[in-house]
Amino acid sequence: MTIDELNKSKVPIIVLDKKLEELKGKVLFPEKLDKANEILAKAGLPKISKKKQS
Repeated sequence: MTIDELNKSKVPIIVLDKKLEELKGKVLFPEKLDKANEILAKAGLPKISKKKQS
């Protein structure tokens, strides 16, 4: 793509930092994760009903 095509495009251009790969699979906030899991265990997830399309 040329720069003009990119400028006219409505799709955002996102560049990901390669350093993020180092964090893949690591839990950064274990306390918050434990609390979120505890809340989900008590409350559960909402049930989603599918609407019929006419």
